[in-house]
Amino acid sequence: MTEHVRSLARGLAVIRAFDAERPEQTLSEVARRTGLPRAATRRFLLTLVDLGYVRTDGRLFALTPRVLELGYAYLSSLSLPEIAAPHLEALVRQVQESASVSVLDGADVVYVARVPTSRIMTVAITIGTRFPAYATSMGRVMLAALPPAERSARLATLRPQPLTDRTLTDPAALGQELDVVRDAGFCVVDQELELGLRSISVPVRDAGGTVIAAVNVSTRAGSRDVVRDVLPELRACAAAIEADLAAGTGAAGPTGVPQPESSGARAVVAQTSSP
Repeated sequence: MTEHVRSLARGLAVIRAFDAERPEQTLSEVARRTGLPRAATRRFLLTLVDLGYVRTDGRLFALTPRVLELGYAYLSSLSLPEIAAPHLEALVRQVQESASVSVLDGADVVYVARVPTSRIMTVAITIGTRFPAYATSMGRVMLAALPPAERSARLATLRPQPLTDRTLTDPAALGQELDVVRDAGFCVVDQELELGLRSISVPVRDAGGTVIAAVNVSTRAGSRDVVRDVLPELRACAAAIEADLAAGTGAAGPTGVPQPESSGARAVVAQTSSP
């Protein structure tokens, strides 16, 4: 790819080296995580310090809140979180369980809206949290909706890991499961992402019928029959989001979702939540 800007790719890799488990790192640690030489890592870190995206005490480096601007630029142009929020709130009142909306980004799902009831997972979920698509009900709904050639290409790049002893990791079996999900129009994942967690998802389509997102409800495993008790309300929520998206105005955004005139995207953020 002749137009690939290597230095930009490296700078973004340095930013992505920081996460919840490693919020502060030394120069050597960042270099090791990115695979970059120490000298190059130092240049990128100091540039990010000058730009205000990273802070340092001389030994440890950490991201600053300014990094949020990078994600907000995307969210503020996307009407989906703003449109989905009231429908998620209504769904949560009906089923008394946490609900979320996510989009597919490569091999991951990315949370863009969330209404929690209680925390039922060990990791806290916020807007922008990512999980591997193959192990989540929302991810499987969106993977299942891809054109066959694109789905095959994505599955070929996946390296599924056994996140629990229930995680489906065999590519052929995963492909068969996606066929089932596509035909059924919904997906239930039971304790494949984390033990004790079950979720059910349905797709969200744009006005042209293309799946652009997924909406889910998360429960404790074994607490209820989610297909019987949750699926009808979940489908109604997705239909309401789709109707509002179709009624929206403005040019299509980066995921094909109409953009509102205002730049603010309402996303429901929760520190105590589950996928």
